[in-house]
Amino acid sequence: MPYLSPNALASLVESAVAAQSTLFGRAAHAQIIKTLGSLLPSFLSIHLINMYSKLDLLSSAHLVLSLNPERSVVTWTALISGSVQNGHFASALLQFSAMRRESIQPNDFTFPCAFKATGSLFSPLTGKQIHALALKAGQMGDVFVGCSAFDMYCKTGLREDARKLFNEMPEPNVATWNAYISNSVLYGRPYDAIGAYIRFRHAGLEPNSITFCAFLNACSDASDLRLGRQLHGFVIRNGSDADVSVANGLIDFYGKCKEFKSAELVFYRIVQPNDVSWGSMITAYEQNDVEEKACITFLHALREGVRPTDFMVSSVLSACAGLAGLELGRSVHAIAVKACVEGNVYVGSALVDMYGKCGSIEDSELAFDEMPRRNLISWNAMVGGYAHQGHADMALSLLEEMTQGANGIVPNYVTLVCVLSACSRAGAVEEGMQTFESMKGRYGIEPGAEHYACIVDLLGRAGMVDRAYEFIRKMPIPPTVSVWGALLGACRVYGKPELGKIAAEKLFQLDPQDSGNHVLLSNMFAASGRWEEATIVRKEMKEVGIKKGPGCSWIAVKNVVHVFQAKETSHERNLEIQAMLLKLKREMKAAGYIPDTNFALYDLEEEEKETEVWYHSEKLALAFGLISIPPGVPIRITKNLRVCGDCHSAIKFISGIVGREIIVRDNNRFHRFRDNQCSCRDYW
Repeated sequence: MPYLSPNALASLVESAVAAQSTLFGRAAHAQIIKTLGSLLPSFLSIHLINMYSKLDLLSSAHLVLSLNPERSVVTWTALISGSVQNGHFASALLQFSAMRRESIQPNDFTFPCAFKATGSLFSPLTGKQIHALALKAGQMGDVFVGCSAFDMYCKTGLREDARKLFNEMPEPNVATWNAYISNSVLYGRPYDAIGAYIRFRHAGLEPNSITFCAFLNACSDASDLRLGRQLHGFVIRNGSDADVSVANGLIDFYGKCKEFKSAELVFYRIVQPNDVSWGSMITAYEQNDVEEKACITFLHALREGVRPTDFMVSSVLSACAGLAGLELGRSVHAIAVKACVEGNVYVGSALVDMYGKCGSIEDSELAFDEMPRRNLISWNAMVGGYAHQGHADMALSLLEEMTQGANGIVPNYVTLVCVLSACSRAGAVEEGMQTFESMKGRYGIEPGAEHYACIVDLLGRAGMVDRAYEFIRKMPIPPTVSVWGALLGACRVYGKPELGKIAAEKLFQLDPQDSGNHVLLSNMFAASGRWEEATIVRKEMKEVGIKKGPGCSWIAVKNVVHVFQAKETSHERNLEIQAMLLKLKREMKAAGYIPDTNFALYDLEEEEKETEVWYHSEKLALAFGLISIPPGVPIRITKNLRVCGDCHSAIKFISGIVGREIIVRDNNRFHRFRDNQCSCRDYW
């Protein structure tokens, strides 16, 4: 091999860093020793320390440093910088101290690394000490050192110190203003961020892509669509809309502001969308409940050769959860495994959530158990999965497990909502009340509107409707739509029309345009035989222009979703569906099934009522599933409303007659029918 000059050897080392290749880097080091011996020129030592630090081989970097007799601020800073870059913040500060013990003064590159390490470790005392050193060394006049110190104070929660430091800067640069705006957003002060941006512009500085994205985040957090649109106009005028990172920020902003159509316009104008662009668009669809488009966009990204990222995969899994698309979710899971992102905590949490919301609690438990590490979102997803199934015992057990031990996780507001929901759906009144009453004392969580709604639902489902009403009257906060809705639902089930009227009147005041409340009141009157009052409610709906959304059920067969409404006859296989229904009806009556005509919502003759309830959408979807899905495969149906009592009873009979597992997800929970039984134990 020809002789390589020291400069050529240094280029080899830099190539290893660029390629992120440990093997290449060690080979380059070996070649250096072979060529020059063990005593290396100082500049080559710096290159090697930098390489090992950047490749996260800190032991090797430290060894090279220790073998270098001419250690300088540059060699130490290379080691400290690599440690910070790879998240070894405590090691970086120890190295900073070791450098100081050798009487080597930090420079304008060392201080920003040290400030970043203290900010990441949330160590304000250490940060103040380093600030004092920087002042003593005369480095605080450097704009990058000052910006790093300011960022450290923001991240460690010392807002007043951060403000003083910012005001002391003679001429803050764009990076400093960006840090100010970004940290204001990060710590929940969007209006401070907006004000800072206005002062930044008054100072005559030109924003960059980071400034634009931070400002858009502030607008979305403040739900200020108008201001964000103004910035979009400015971005177009100065030509920054061609910057893909700015376009990605706009997609994210419009998605969070429920303007996914505007997000689409931005996305389709990007010449070369990157993986963040695709992920942002998928998330925008998912946030706006357009799950089908989220899944289609994900598949489009794959066809374009985009490598799935953890962000993209977790978003599309959330979309699958919203659709209850189990098979599609399984496919995305396989893609996540292939892309090696399934170990990511957010992807793992999304898998737990998706399987739970798709009714496959066993797969949800498996995904949860296989997670290499879990965060609060992971635990909440698993507790939520049990809540959907009505497994109060498992939800309560998991709550205990997550809080135990030295590494126990403190539950949050959402955790307790999930646990109380599970108790409500299982009829665990005593356990639910105990959990509610211990929230503040045991977990430090002040009960909110959702927790109160869960308790009203818990009592109402258990038939304690009057107690639920008394509970509402004693609430320390104003009852919300969810609270009165839970009471109205209980009045419908347990035949309490007078109390139901009170709940309905409160709902009409809070949300006059919601058709569901009017329909529920009408149905309650119909169920108790008060047909005249039921008719009046429906007439009032028409007079004020409130339209009832159609009840429907859907089922996926061979990647095609088939949607059914009550008394549907337009399906291409309608004759086969009707034949299957007729066959099932005969076999069910022979097995002792009696239609519950209380769920016929119009004043009809008894025979007409039987026909009315027999052609509900979930029965039509089930009949189609039986003629389309091979024997032995579970039939999965989703309904946008609560499954009615007659359909629930009928599907129990059908599960035994056909020997199939039938899973129905309504707008409240899952029902798993098997061998004439339902997982809800007739409590829903």
